[in-house]
Amino acid sequence: VQLQASGGGLVQAGDSLRLSCAYSGSTFRDFDMAWFRQAPGKEREFAAAMRWSGGTTLYADSVKGRFTISRDKAKNMLYLQMNGLKPDDTAVYYCAVTSRVALSGLAVLSSYKYWGQGTLVTVSS
Repeated sequence: VQLQASGGGLVQAGDSLRLSCAYSGSTFRDFDMAWFRQAPGKEREFAAAMRWSGGTTLYADSVKGRFTISRDKAKNMLYLQMNGLKPDDTAVYYCAVTSRVALSGLAVLSSYKYWGQGTLVTVSS
């Protein structure tokens, strides 16, 4: 399984950015994908997740209402649309994938078996 994240950059507070994650190589019949982020000096934390089959999305309280996770099945792409960015959103963002897990596991870092390399988002005030 290979994941390639892209789309990070330097933006100002209030701006928008869309992250992309290209996904290949999986033989999972169904799976879950997520975005985690890691700010400087902090642990990696959950941001958003979804069932690849659709119907279920989950967001961290800190991004709810501002970030939207989506996917394009035909292109094997996962996206994270980030609006109203804040300096606290500054982090390296990682996409991750795992075979389908219980709903309670969607936001758990250890649930995910495969990780992309990360893309840096810097939000200036």
